[in-house]
Amino acid sequence: MKVTIEVNGGPVSAEVEDRTLLVHYIRETAGLTATNVGCDTTSCGACTVLLDGESVKSCTVLAAQADGHAVTTVEGLTGQDGELHPVQRAFREQHGLQCGFCTPGMIMATVSLLEHNPKPTRAEVREGLEGNLCRCTGYHNIVSAVVDASGQEVAR
Repeated sequence: MKVTIEVNGGPVSAEVEDRTLLVHYIRETAGLTATNVGCDTTSCGACTVLLDGESVKSCTVLAAQADGHAVTTVEGLTGQDGELHPVQRAFREQHGLQCGFCTPGMIMATVSLLEHNPKPTRAEVREGLEGNLCRCTGYHNIVSAVVDASGQEVAR
């Protein structure tokens, strides 16, 4: 079937099998490889993107379901001039990553979280990101990055 999805502001069209997952469409058809395939079971959140502005795990969405919709990946957050999105900048400044595998999904989940709750507490950040797993950092710096991105003072 033919699918056209707006990916990071531009149309991407392709003939795909009806069982093609959105994560594979993003990586293989759109050529954007920051969205990671971590588990294929919706457990880890490494594939999190925004679908019409809402955080989704792209390993659980068919490309056909996204036909005619808008997808934003972590690559789409960076400005035209290469300037980092405030969430990307906060993750870098607060050392909210280690190996980086979960980082794109964490950043996209954070963008969605802050859209719904612009000034979350540390507990609300932990709850809001509970569907995204990090195997390296222990979450302390990730939570600090989200608080920083929200414009709040990061407690040391």
